[in-house]
This record gives sequence, C-alpha cells and structure tokens, in this order.
Amino acid sequence: MMITNRNSMPPTGIATWSCTSQSSSKRSARPERLYRVWPGNNKFGCGGRLVLGPDAGSLYLSSFLIGCPAITFCIRMLVRIKEHDPLYGYGVLTSGAILTFLDLLFLCMTSVRDPGIIPRNSRPPEEDDIETPTQSMEWVAGKTQNIRVPRTKDVVINGYTIKVKFCDTCLLYRPARASHCSVCNNCVQKFDHHCPWVGQCIGLRNYRYFILFISSSTFLCIYVFTFSLINLLRKQSSFWNSMSDDVVSVVLVCYCFVAVWFVGGLTCFHFYLMSTNQTTYENFRYRYDKGRNPHNLGLLNNLKQVFLTKTPPSAVDFREMVLVEDVIIPETPSYHDGYMGYRKNFDMDLGNKLTKNGNLVVSSILQNLDYAGIDEKLKKVTTAQDGPIDLILINPGHVARNRDENFVKG
Repeated sequence: MMITNRNSMPPTGIATWSCTSQSSSKRSARPERLYRVWPGNNKFGCGGRLVLGPDAGSLYLSSFLIGCPAITFCIRMLVRIKEHDPLYGYGVLTSGAILTFLDLLFLCMTSVRDPGIIPRNSRPPEEDDIETPTQSMEWVAGKTQNIRVPRTKDVVINGYTIKVKFCDTCLLYRPARASHCSVCNNCVQKFDHHCPWVGQCIGLRNYRYFILFISSSTFLCIYVFTFSLINLLRKQSSFWNSMSDDVVSVVLVCYCFVAVWFVGGLTCFHFYLMSTNQTTYENFRYRYDKGRNPHNLGLLNNLKQVFLTKTPPSAVDFREMVLVEDVIIPETPSYHDGYMGYRKNFDMDLGNKLTKNGNLVVSSILQNLDYAGIDEKLKKVTTAQDGPIDLILINPGHVARNRDENFVKG
C-alpha cells in the first residue's frame, strides 16, 4: 500500500513501488516525510515534531494577552522594589515570573502537541470486516467499487450500548468518544473541542495540558490582581492619590478583573466536566442525564484518569518516510510514434468527444467490441443533416479513419 496522491492517507513504513516505463508518460516515486503530504489542515514545525492547527497564528495573540500584563507586573515590581520590604518585593517578583513562565509553557505544550489524531484509511472497510450489525438503515456508499458500509455500528462500553459513526473523510468507524474536527480535518481521540485561543484541537493527548493552561491562567490573573491592588493599598496617601501615582497597577487590576471571569469560568466548567468524565462535545451534544453516562467512573477515578494516567503515544508518526507517486506528465509524441499509439493511452480518460466534422469519437474499448452479432437495424450512422434519433452506434473503423484524417489535416 502506498500514497498515490496528496489526498490519501499513507500507510506505516515505506511502501514498495513498481511501475512499467512507457514512452508516453513518466512515472516515478519519491520518498517524502509524512507530514509534508498529510491530507489534514495541520501545520508542522521542526520537521514534523511539532503538530499545530491551521489557526496556529492565534498562539501569538494568546501569548501576548497573557505575557504582556504579567511581564509588565514583574517589571513594575522590579523597578519599585525599593519601595517595599525586600522579602516581600523579591518574593512577589519571583512567584510572578514562575507563574508566567509555567502558563506560557502549558500554552505551548497544548498548542504544539498531537491531540490524538487517528490514522486514516486508504479505503473503506470491507463488508466482511464489519463485525457488529447495526439497526440503522442508512448506508454509506464507499469510495471504492461496490462497497457499502453501515452509517453506524453498535459498541458496548461499561455495559452500555452506544453507536459509533462512520467517517466519510477518514474512511473508518470512529472510536468511542472520537469525533471529526472540521477545522483541522482530522478524527481526534476523545475529542473535546477545537480551541481558537491555542489554535489546536483539544483531545486525548493534550487535554491534561489544556487544563493546566487554563488553571494557571486563572491563578495568574488572581495573583496579579491581588498584588497590584495591595501595591495601591500599601501607599501612605489616599487611595485616589495612589491610583493617580501608580497608573500601571490600576490598569493591571482592571485587566485581570475582566480576564478572570472568562478563564475562571472556563476552568470551573472543565473541572465539572472532569469530575463527571465528560467532554465539551459530549456535554453539548448528548447531555447525559439520569446517571447514564457510560464513561463516569466516580469522582476520584475520573480525576485520576486525567492527571495520573500515562499519556498514550501518538498514533501517527508524522516523520515517517513514505513513497509518493509523482504526477504523470505525458510526453509529446513524435511523428514516427503515430497518433494512434499516443491516443491509445488516453481513450479511457478522455471519453467520448466530437471531431471538427461532427463525428463522434469513441474510446478504444468501444472500438474493440464485436459488432457482428448486433442487429443491423440498431447500426445507424448519423450525419450532421440527420434528425434526432434514439440510439446511435458507430462503426469503430469509420470513427478511427475519420480521426486519422482529422489529425493529419490538423
């Protein structure tokens, strides 16, 4: 199995390639890194080691919104450290710098990490490979000849029967809790949502870092808000005079007060999802009620599953070497090669066309048919003066002769 174009999923390992050289075309296979021909919308860095979403540019905006006020706070503390007790001043400065660094680190680890992309199939599963029948009457027309697969199939999880859907793009039945991200154009394991602030899907392999990111952002907002307000209250003058004297602290207090409602609310919502073992996608789409969530293992086990379990390895090796078939470029035929030999390779691709004289040119497979046994009444040849008829069958020898004449004239 091999990559034949940039829109198909390559297999594991370097595929073998064999081709027959032809005078009418050039065909070759070249080794390429998988990330260079990946059909999804992802962006890659460091030779495929970093996996980002198509909107990875938002990472710069998020870094600015976090780093700018946090670094400003640290600089303010450093400049006016003589106004405070050294232990207090250096302690607040060091803690603020560590929180800022951790927050930006978790942001990057969330954004550049494979969220749990599922490898694609090059063709839909055979009907014999579908083990569990489905009650759904919807069928998916396969992209290969005469293959139909059910739209859904049933799987059992913790005693509950749930339906998993067939992905028309990735040509596979999505694992339980997986979904196809329309932004990244990938199926992702334990898909939570696509976060525009990190420019990446949130899934099985980066959800933990996403929780750490939003939690540290919330704590950083509270930290900067608190100590900026304390800096205003520590001044000996009145509060209004302190505000006019330390405008930077006032701006930081207002900024963090607004930001904490957003990131704080998001953090609380995701801690609720973790405690009940839900994803954002499941919460909005299914809304488990009456204790029927098949994934809920209890509060402690749910939190343990997020923070204390080993992150599974990536299912796709984007640095894998695969063979990619080059585009077939036809060579211009010489006069001695003859037009018929050149045309033969393209009859099936070009299909039926009309010549300048109005005669229908049919493909070579139709010219090789045996017309001897066909009723003479059905063999009708029409000209430009004839009226409309229901069925036209043309003598292939006549068509070939006309085509040669037109070619020579041209």
